[in-house]
Amino acid sequence: MAITMTESARAHIQSQLAKRGRGIGIRVGVKTAGCSGLAYVLEFVDSAQAEDVVFEQDGTMLVVDPKSLVYLDGTQMDFVKEGLNEGFTFSNPNVKNACGCGESFHV
Repeated sequence: MAITMTESARAHIQSQLAKRGRGIGIRVGVKTAGCSGLAYVLEFVDSAQAEDVVFEQDGTMLVVDPKSLVYLDGTQMDFVKEGLNEGFTFSNPNVKNACGCGESFHV
């Protein structure tokens, strides 16, 4: 099981951690939300929990809880800028349906 990041995602995470002044990486998870059932959740991580799975890529860490990993396995995380909009995008091979607004998905 694995989650990967593009160079753009790694650079943005490192930049945000530097601005914050502390932390080991970003926690990526899923929660029940939206019209399709699940939504991605991101938060800074200062330390991993014993049950967490940690993915390290070029010095950048993604921390995932085991329950979320089932839904995220094989996902590639990217950071994109389009005009005035910017944010993380997820290429998740497990997604079967997504809502029209792109905020939630179903596996």
